[in-house]
Amino acid sequence: MDQQNFKNHSRLVPLFHYVASLLSLATIVGASLNVWYNAKLHTYSSVLILCLSILSLLILYFSRSFALKAQDRAIRAEENFRHFMLAGKPLDSQFRIGQIVALRFAGDDEFVALAQKALTENFSSKEIKQTIKNWKADNYRV
Repeated sequence: MDQQNFKNHSRLVPLFHYVASLLSLATIVGASLNVWYNAKLHTYSSVLILCLSILSLLILYFSRSFALKAQDRAIRAEENFRHFMLAGKPLDSQFRIGQIVALRFAGDDEFVALAQKALTENFSSKEIKQTIKNWKADNYRV
């Protein structure tokens, strides 16, 4: 695996991000057309298929968002502890979760200074990642 950096740190899972999403959307479009064409028949099955299609899209969305929230909580705790170990005090409570998630890529040598700079200058997560000189890889988050 190549060395992780700003340009290659994001990761997509094609079966989830592309195939499942497109199939779910295609199913909703097909089910909607089925309801539309069978509107005069008032078919229960057409409406039921549409409801199940919408449900599958919601499950797909929430399974991803809940997993990311759990990872964000773990990253917040890890980086808060890391900051405490390096600086002797926890991270400032004014940090947004996106900033903390971005700071996890900073090496220990620049972590505390970058955290302070990011807070005072209100860096976005992208700006934090672009500022990092000594990239620390995170190969576990998807």
